[in-house]
Amino acid sequence: MFATEASDIFGQATHWPIVPVLARTALAVITGVFVGLEREHSRKTGVRTFALVSLLGCLAGFMGGPFPIIAMAFVGMLIVGMNYREMARHGKLVLTTSAAIMIVGFAGILFGQGHVFTPAVAGVTTAALLAWKHPISRFAGALSDAELRSAILLAILTVIILPVLPSHPVDPWGLVEPRSNWVSVVIIAGMGFVNYILMKLLGARGMEITAFFGGLVNSKKIIVELGTRLGQVGRSMMASVERGILLATGAMIIRNFLIVAILALPAAKYCAIPLGFMLIVNMLIWWRVPAPKTDESDGSAGLVLESPFMLSSALKFGLMFLILNVVGALAQRNFGSASFYFVSIAGGIFSSASSIASAATLVSQGELPVATGVNGIILSSLTSILANIPFIRGFMKEDDLRNKVCVSLIIIAAVGLLAGFGNFFLMISGALNGYFR
Repeated sequence: MFATEASDIFGQATHWPIVPVLARTALAVITGVFVGLEREHSRKTGVRTFALVSLLGCLAGFMGGPFPIIAMAFVGMLIVGMNYREMARHGKLVLTTSAAIMIVGFAGILFGQGHVFTPAVAGVTTAALLAWKHPISRFAGALSDAELRSAILLAILTVIILPVLPSHPVDPWGLVEPRSNWVSVVIIAGMGFVNYILMKLLGARGMEITAFFGGLVNSKKIIVELGTRLGQVGRSMMASVERGILLATGAMIIRNFLIVAILALPAAKYCAIPLGFMLIVNMLIWWRVPAPKTDESDGSAGLVLESPFMLSSALKFGLMFLILNVVGALAQRNFGSASFYFVSIAGGIFSSASSIASAATLVSQGELPVATGVNGIILSSLTSILANIPFIRGFMKEDDLRNKVCVSLIIIAAVGLLAGFGNFFLMISGALNGYFR
């Protein structure tokens, strides 16, 4: 039976189209060479071996039937022999190279079967993981137990809890939709965790970088930390503190736009103008503040920031989001847009991320008109900026710096308010519809 199948396959070999065969073979060999170059550079099993393994897989993919299994069996024998020789010579196994050879072999089979994207991505990803061995090892070695637990917990919230939540309202009034609410929690937690990873990769390279990434999570915490550090170090770091507050404010504006873009893209299109004006003015003011002349010897570097993802923080955000979601929907249903705006302003005082996520979710669910949701998002962002002023006045004793920063935030908020009014009139007149279509 096996002989009959093989004879049928080889009997049709003359009918294989030449161009697809050449294209698939070339892709397989190129992928093998691409991965093999990294191994050759690292003085491991090199280019020719990987290219030949990928070519073997490609031929097996052409023939189909049992040949892919046979090809991978030969690849397995090659790996066993390679590890036996390495163990005899150096007393160690070459597990990473063995795994890379197996992936290249499977990629070759997929190329032979006509797939392009999947095996190409597998090859590029393999080469990247091999080339980034040392940065990945350093990063993994520097992780603490708490950071690993945070990553696992985030994965549990995303992969296990999210899929089992109901995707429909569970209350008689249609206000609480568990899955969409939890999606917002996962998005905010994920943004915070990615931000924390970036901070780990960048390291403590200055207070301004820390202030920006910290502002993506919580700008109020950054202001408190900056004010505390200013009291410890003194007036020598006033410029760093001012620039750090402005960077944290700009990061908050960027974060708010990203939340809207992920949860309600139609609303994000109309939020772009006022939020964009606020960000531009914020960065212009930051650019005009002279950079500190001292490097990091004045003690201004290395702000202490806790991991942005903790279960308690995620649950607090989820509770705040749920409350604002329910209150906002009820206010819109029973009392109109004005009451929803009041909820947005109140939400901006306590948690602009929760308030904006709530407004975007209500827009995406059809509970709010787009114009009302956009206005609420803008009001919440403005309130969040102005709500930082009491923190600044409370934690900074230097009158000149305190007044300069407060005036800067008021200017940013005023520009955002004017841009929001203009944006609203353009929306209701329909002038923006064609532009964002």
